[in-house]
Amino acid sequence: MYRIVLTLFWALSIATFSAFSNAKATAFEQGRVIQEMPAVLPFQDRIEPINAMLQERLDNLLPQLMAESDIDMWLVINREYGEDKLFYTLVPQPTFAARRTTILVFAKTADGVERFSVSRYAIGDTYPTVWDGGSLTEQWNRLAEVIAERDPKRIGINISRDWPMADGLSAGLEQLLREALPSKYEKRLVSAEKLVLRWLETRSPLEQQVYPHVVNIARAVIAEGFSNKVITPGKTTTEDVAWYLRNRFEELQLRPWFQPYVNIQRRGDVTSQNDVFMGKEGSVIMRGDVLHTDVGICYLNQCTDTQEMAYVLKLGETDAPQGLKDAMVIGNTWQDILTGEFVTGRTGNEILAATQEKASAQGILSSTYTHPIGFVGHASGPTIGMWDNQGPTPVRGDYPLYPDTAYAIEGNIKAQVPEWDDQWVQIKLEQSALFDGDKVWYLAGRQTQWHLVH
Repeated sequence: MYRIVLTLFWALSIATFSAFSNAKATAFEQGRVIQEMPAVLPFQDRIEPINAMLQERLDNLLPQLMAESDIDMWLVINREYGEDKLFYTLVPQPTFAARRTTILVFAKTADGVERFSVSRYAIGDTYPTVWDGGSLTEQWNRLAEVIAERDPKRIGINISRDWPMADGLSAGLEQLLREALPSKYEKRLVSAEKLVLRWLETRSPLEQQVYPHVVNIARAVIAEGFSNKVITPGKTTTEDVAWYLRNRFEELQLRPWFQPYVNIQRRGDVTSQNDVFMGKEGSVIMRGDVLHTDVGICYLNQCTDTQEMAYVLKLGETDAPQGLKDAMVIGNTWQDILTGEFVTGRTGNEILAATQEKASAQGILSSTYTHPIGFVGHASGPTIGMWDNQGPTPVRGDYPLYPDTAYAIEGNIKAQVPEWDDQWVQIKLEQSALFDGDKVWYLAGRQTQWHLVH
């Protein structure tokens, strides 16, 4: 089933998906900029691949994670208009909301995980309901019955002090749940925090096949925005380019999880190696400018986060100044140092400290603020530095690195450019990548050469 669905999906795509071939290398690694826009499925055609990926996750991933988290039963309880954000990662398309009170139950069995709903309405074939309907009191009583029938020792609910995505059970629903359960089972309620985090951060085999395509789309739109198709030096503003990116995603029926923006660094700017960020918005783009953008989209339930750099050629130039090209190399070197420190079981804080030590030893002035990515842009998993905190991050920075997890490799370096009278310039880079347990792979390559605007 999964293979058939994905075969249909690939047939609709003009992209080559070489980003995750056996060689695990792409033309992007040689610095080539994408020229063709990868295909984007209409909304209706997205349902099959999304549901195939969900089915794979429920059948293969969830039993593994429930065993790993020592959870015998997991309850995901929602009310219409007040859904647990996690709910949307568990239900098939098209599901737009919970209906009335929707209770999803996952019960560990000898063969895997039994799943069903205790709700007025079933959710397709994925969650058949075990309740015939009635009053809210009868619904909660039925939930208590199915729990007693299975007699779980540890019942996970989505409550967490530190992780928003694991804290989706509302206070009112938790109160109703506790009132409905006999004391014996109420005492067995535990936080499902670890299960939720592992569910959200783990990318399944099918998702790993789809993800490069999603990142390719984001990079292709950036390449369009950083070209003469969009930019006329002396006329186009940074807002014009940002709106082009925004409108282009709308044309492709893609949802940004934040609105793209564009800024300029220019020879003559007053800059310092101590500046946190360099670049100004709200300006007309001129020849000789350095441009930067930050873009994030979600497609087929996989989100991206990408920052790239462009140079606007002056008359007579055919390439960026050597000092800027050298700065890009330093940025790529910083990326290599960071991703080289990814080791299973190492915490985000440990990765950050090792990266800073090695970068400093090579004379690189860097700032690292890398985060997990997946169903949402700022996803659950280890935080590896923050732009406003280059020291240890409590709790989230102490979370360990697991295989088959995705990250926005995000940060910047600062370097002096001889052609700009040794002015400090900031190279701000971000690319989506996957850690397979052994190595980090850029899902659609990374920027190694400047986008050039002629």
